[in-house]
Amino acid sequence: MSDEIREKILNAIEKNARIDLHDLAIMLGVEEAALANEIADMEKEKIICGYHTLINWDGTSEEKVTALIEVHVTPQRGLGFDKIAERMYNYDEVRAVYLMSGGFDFTVILEGKNLRDVSTFVTTKLSTLETVRGTATHFILKKYKDHGIIMDAENKDERMKVTP
Repeated sequence: MSDEIREKILNAIEKNARIDLHDLAIMLGVEEAALANEIADMEKEKIICGYHTLINWDGTSEEKVTALIEVHVTPQRGLGFDKIAERMYNYDEVRAVYLMSGGFDFTVILEGKNLRDVSTFVTTKLSTLETVRGTATHFILKKYKDHGIIMDAENKDERMKVTP
């Protein structure tokens, strides 16, 4: 399939990973079997890396704390940032690791049951890595929008009422 069709597939499943293959094939004007093969190819090529459900944990009784941690490191000679990232992303608590430009080297996103769990992780695991020079932790207090989805289920009409 063409790059244009691949892009359309990716855009569609990024917005709705549960879309029915039959419906997607009709939307894109392609054969269902060809579409299934193309998606399988993109999974093998690690273009499609997984399928996730976005959950608003604030609407549940489950306690979760999400933190963004700025990490300053000293890269190892000959290994660069990749080995440091690998050490960080192998921890179960870590949800994402990004190499950054600017004032710090990495952003690490992690989840814990409470603030103490996150703080303990940062002080006992992350900060103790030999290449880490410093960290700054930022806790997410409320999510307004995540992965393009507005998290506040209530849509308020804040327009002024106009009367004749």
